Amino acid sequence: MGQERQPPRLPGDVGGAAAWRRDRLGVAVRAARECGEVWQLRRGVYVAATAGPCETVLRRTTYEYGTLPGTFRPAPRPDGSRPGPQERAHGHAARMRALRPKAVAERIGVIAPGTAQFAQEWPVGRDVDVLPRVQGALAAIGARYVFDADADALIGLAARLAEARERIIRSFPLPGWVPTSARRFLACQQAGFAEELRRVIARRRSTGRLGDDLLGQMLRPSSQYGQLPDAAIIDSLTGLIVATAETPTRAAGWILLTLARHPRAADRVASEAGALPTDPRTITGADFDALRYTQAVVREVLRLHPPNWLLARRAVEPTELAGYRVAPGTTVLVCPYTAHRDAREHPDPEVFRPERWLADPGSPVTPSVFLPFSLGPRSCEGSAMAMAELTLITAETARRYHLHEPPGPGPSHQVTTDGALVPAGLRLRATPRPNAPS
Repeated sequence: MGQERQPPRLPGDVGGAAAWRRDRLGVAVRAARECGEVWQLRRGVYVAATAGPCETVLRRTTYEYGTLPGTFRPAPRPDGSRPGPQERAHGHAARMRALRPKAVAERIGVIAPGTAQFAQEWPVGRDVDVLPRVQGALAAIGARYVFDADADALIGLAARLAEARERIIRSFPLPGWVPTSARRFLACQQAGFAEELRRVIARRRSTGRLGDDLLGQMLRPSSQYGQLPDAAIIDSLTGLIVATAETPTRAAGWILLTLARHPRAADRVASEAGALPTDPRTITGADFDALRYTQAVVREVLRLHPPNWLLARRAVEPTELAGYRVAPGTTVLVCPYTAHRDAREHPDPEVFRPERWLADPGSPVTPSVFLPFSLGPRSCEGSAMAMAELTLITAETARRYHLHEPPGPGPSHQVTTDGALVPAGLRLRATPRPNAPS
């Protein structure tokens, strides 16, 4: 099965570990070009660099590959129990009742007001620190979508959970048993969020008013699994409420920067967005579907700047990848950043061309490889919701403002790649468009 030799290592002129830490994106692109579909970062760590191997690893996750432990694990349950396979399957099915594309389209009116408010409240005439504003808006939208009328009681606790997650990411990695201040802070925030959510669940169950939001869908019994335990709901929503803002915030930063750098595309988005209803509460799935070019812009930005630019998997069974033998225990880093730059899938891959995602006559064939939300058994459950949020933020912002990078000799942002691809410190300035909605 496969060749006995290992994938090629980084060429000497590309550099080793120091070069990787200094310029991960540059090293990844050069290694994909010079080493081929799969290359070796160091002993026991392979990188899947092109579309085929990336898709193989992601589709075979839970079979030949497993996921690595994350930094945001559920808090220990009071009774010491752990979720089993059936509980995890039930939880996934319950969440997806509210997260499938059709369900998101039916509740687009819950998402749209927050995106319009974000645009309306943009401070004009001065440089704005973009990512904190986006994160606050997306956190509020996510809380409304998940908890509806109970969002006000939980959004502050959710914000502190997000802060705790950031502290964990920024802290120096130590063994899991070390009680660092970041881990103690996270445990405290998880406990506070769980306590309040437990009260909300108890009230809904006692009154029988389960709600039509995502929490309500999780409270409804399944004909296959029955009623989901409260502990499983709390475990699921503790991580989900943070995820609703984390990756979409980074993606929105890249999108807004792109509107500033590509004014013609921004003008076309603004023109398309002009057909949206004035009252965002009345926006429907049909209105969203009509934003074809805006969705293409979002997809093209996510192709060029996938926030989750590396996805870690670990081989759990002997397998092969692009003809190379992969032993159990080998870490495989799936690289959407370089897969999205595979010229066989995306002609002129470095060019910003939203039209490649449109099926209009004369347009390039729609690319088949799109990995910003992963794919396969462990793909992002919230991808439809994220696309709705990002598309509406793009449309509502572009139809109100021209965006500009601040004048001056310094850059408008710093590209960081430690854990995610982020336009850190991004600052933009907005000037109102003529006849923009108030």
